[in-house]
Amino acid sequence: MTSRRDTLKTIGLASGLGLVSPMSLLACSESVKKEKLGVALVGLGYYSTDLLAPALQITKHCYLAGIVTGTPAKAETWKAKYKIPEKNIYNYENFDSIKDNPDIDVVYVVLPPSMHREYVERAAAAKKHVWCEKPMAVTVEECQAMIDACKSNGVSLSIGYRCQHEPNTLAYTQLIKEGKLGKINAVSCAAGYRENRTDHWKQKREMGGGVIYDMGVYSIQGARLGTQLEPVAVKSAKVWTERPEIYKDGLGEIVEAELEFPNGVSGWIKTSFAENVNYLKVQGEKGELSISPFQGYAGIKGSSPMGEINFPYEVPWQQANQMDQDTLAILAGKPMPVPGEEGLRDIRIVQAILESAETGTRVEI
Repeated sequence: MTSRRDTLKTIGLASGLGLVSPMSLLACSESVKKEKLGVALVGLGYYSTDLLAPALQITKHCYLAGIVTGTPAKAETWKAKYKIPEKNIYNYENFDSIKDNPDIDVVYVVLPPSMHREYVERAAAAKKHVWCEKPMAVTVEECQAMIDACKSNGVSLSIGYRCQHEPNTLAYTQLIKEGKLGKINAVSCAAGYRENRTDHWKQKREMGGGVIYDMGVYSIQGARLGTQLEPVAVKSAKVWTERPEIYKDGLGEIVEAELEFPNGVSGWIKTSFAENVNYLKVQGEKGELSISPFQGYAGIKGSSPMGEINFPYEVPWQQANQMDQDTLAILAGKPMPVPGEEGLRDIRIVQAILESAETGTRVEI
């Protein structure tokens, strides 16, 4: 790992860029209670198994307290591996009884998008704080219902946009906010990988499948963060597949869209399950910001007129950082860094992209 001094030099602190190292982002304020919150993971697929559970072994302010799974064999494996008490293991039928368990403070919903609303609402009704993986849901109406459920039950809701907690992302967005690139003229962003699974929820429309909901949200986030603006319309969009035997009935394997932002700023995004692509480019009056990769578990890096942006860290620090930062907000009684409204904004754009592709027209957002 490069020294913090060298890293800070590369992004030009002399120009007034006030940044901190990844480890200091995890530091707890003296005014925050030192208690740890217990987290229950709902859904034990790849993301929970390979990333969230390991991350919860290195978090400072929260810990893995429970699980919810419909597979008894998984429950036994996790119970033994992480020493989870039997009383903190739930299935989807008895999940609502989690309300009576003081060990569980936060429920992290890590299920296919079509199931998010149900389990967020059930967790909120159980008076547990809720973290929900992205995409937040399939429709704007579902997103709003989730927000309303958490507000009415007096619990917080956060969406798992790990990049918005991530130091490299914080660095480049600060450059843009402070006008270091001058007026922003255009942004382009692409996110994708070769998805070789054929019977996953990502290939099933009824479960919230299609690339625009999964990797597409990264591209949308990149365009929004890169401009620090909200798009006003989708000028045009195209949805297609190169493998119709996998992505059936018009389900998108590849999506491209032109976005219109205020002040004449143009945006172009691409997302794909057919190829590996991962970059963000922001064109400003004073130069170009280039981030590649602009998202990834092991970190991102890029260049700007002010120098290199590269805070290094290892997997699964990014997930641990996200959960610790969300925990600190809960403990301090502060708004969540990435609330439900942020997920709703992206799904509104997703729906406009799909409508534009279907109708061949410009769609206002």
